Amino acid sequence: MYFRHIIKSLSVAAFITTYPFAAISDDQSVRPEKLEAYKTRPITADIMYFVMPDRFENGDTSNDKGGIEGGVMQHGFDPTHKGFYHGGDLKGLTSKLDYLADMGISAVWMTPIFKNKAVQPNSVNITSGYHGYWVTDFTQIDPHLGTNDDLKELVEEAHKRNMKVVFDIITNHTADVIKYRECLPEEKLATAKTVPLCEYKKKGTKKLTPYIPVAEKNIKVPAWLNDPSNYNNQGDSMWKGESSIYGDFAGLDDIDTDQADVIAGMIDIFKFWISEFKIDGYRIDTVRHVTTKFWQSFAPAILDHAHSEGVENFYMFGEVYDPDPVRLSYFTTEAKLPTVLDFGYQSASQKVIAEDKAPNEFSKLFAQDHLYSSDNGDASILPTFLGNHDMGRIGHIIKKHGTNLTPEQTLKKAKLAHALMYFSRGVPVVYYGDEQGFSGDGHDQDAREDMFKSKVVSYNDNTLIGSSATTDQDNFDMLSSLYLYLKKLAEIKRAHTPLNGGSMDVLYAADKPGLYAFKRTSAESGETVVVIANSSSNDIQDTFTLDFQISNLCFKAGTKGLLKANDTSITYKAPALSWALYETGTCN
Repeated sequence: MYFRHIIKSLSVAAFITTYPFAAISDDQSVRPEKLEAYKTRPITADIMYFVMPDRFENGDTSNDKGGIEGGVMQHGFDPTHKGFYHGGDLKGLTSKLDYLADMGISAVWMTPIFKNKAVQPNSVNITSGYHGYWVTDFTQIDPHLGTNDDLKELVEEAHKRNMKVVFDIITNHTADVIKYRECLPEEKLATAKTVPLCEYKKKGTKKLTPYIPVAEKNIKVPAWLNDPSNYNNQGDSMWKGESSIYGDFAGLDDIDTDQADVIAGMIDIFKFWISEFKIDGYRIDTVRHVTTKFWQSFAPAILDHAHSEGVENFYMFGEVYDPDPVRLSYFTTEAKLPTVLDFGYQSASQKVIAEDKAPNEFSKLFAQDHLYSSDNGDASILPTFLGNHDMGRIGHIIKKHGTNLTPEQTLKKAKLAHALMYFSRGVPVVYYGDEQGFSGDGHDQDAREDMFKSKVVSYNDNTLIGSSATTDQDNFDMLSSLYLYLKKLAEIKRAHTPLNGGSMDVLYAADKPGLYAFKRTSAESGETVVVIANSSSNDIQDTFTLDFQISNLCFKAGTKGLLKANDTSITYKAPALSWALYETGTCN
């Protein structure tokens, strides 16, 4: 049952009332079938789910080893090791589309699914390509994940449910195949246990001498990727200066994206997937490690091709691992990408929710939204997120910075973080497993748990948020605390037009942990909603001024605590780690 509280007039004092957080109605579905058709639906109406297929669901055990003979060092399948393939695949993901749709997910973004080098040694250890970022063949699905036909079925089934499918792609590098004589002579290759990194050589100086091991001469597809002259061959990146652009990415072969033929080749690769499968978008990996010249050609060409194939709302966003909107927005203006992952939002959310910084971190962030305005988009289409497969989960981040938090407080922080993300401008992205309370032990491999029954000891000893379950069991519980909570957030988001692309204005943000208020307004309907949250672990009362006359402000969802309001001044008391959503207009 949905509880409505009617405020007839805010010119008189009102006592605090706390309402259970409830769905709009018990029978209202949040499934994407209720939305505008995926082909014409703006991305601002979507809720995206970021999933690593290998760790989600195993729908076909026959492909666990990718059809590769030999042991784990050949096929890369070891479900007990957090750095190897675990068996999840596209059939498994397809089988769980209803699980996602029932939660309100309307777009699925997958880590790269192209054929990878199964096992790859480096200077530290040996791991596998379960994550998808070591591509050898850009024209077929990794056999560990299934086939191109399995992908076709996934896309068709998603589209039947009015869901979008977004690929994760790489243009910066391929798998580590090229070796350098100066660092690993060919005669020593066979006995080398690991492949050492090579000191970066500045461009303009003598390049390293590349060679390709005989067994891997033609491993890459398309064939032009087997030619060392299409790579920079300068040694390994130092993550700064020119090496950030031209250096190998921790040993991965760095493609020379300055070459016209390379640019054309990459454009052709990623046109194919749009033409063949009518997918709905691309997330582009390691964008800042590729030349601006490349993006200025690539992005317009891909968008034009998608439009010519009937994918009018093709959604393309880049990964620029930086929280500064000035540096992020460079790639939407100068580099011509439509948008980028909003690391600025992630940083602000982490500071406010996990690190107990003041909510004015949000107001400082949103004050820079104008920087993103370009011919292709603005801040309203930035994908927002709380954690991911590289930096770690929001649950871990909260626990890391709040060592004395009770389980209840940890859950409240996780819930507040997701609510603010769902209600703020941008496209909310849920990292797989967060809806089941996954928290992980850290970043990278420690944040990539299995949704199906796991055999990894370091995963199975984790404490889930809001759940007594562990990863030692199947975790597709549609009655779990956070799953139901995110479903309710989706219901609220879709019931209020301003939360789906409306403008956003911060009304108040305290300079210490406490109240934070913002409004969203629909340009089409003129409807306005107001969100008031308390980021503090204590009850907070504060007085602030709004930028509009208060006549009727109607409580819609959350936990409400209103004391007094006169014209545009409001005195508000909110329980710890709570939020409330109001709608302006005539209450009924």
